[in-house]
Amino acid sequence: MKAKELRELSKEELENKEEELKDKLFKLKFQHALGQLENVMKLKNIKKDLARIKTLKEENKGLE
Repeated sequence: MKAKELRELSKEELENKEEELKDKLFKLKFQHALGQLENVMKLKNIKKDLARIKTLKEENKGLE
């Protein structure tokens, strides 16, 4: 997900997206540990998306 797309989301939507991605990351890590994950790049992409969301949340804190 692009940063531009994330900037258009409301605070509540960002929170929901973050929780969704954390859950997805947990499941993918579990699959990776069991050797069932075919595309390890999914892990990297989700981690990047989580970092983008956290960065935007910190930026928004400064604006309040």
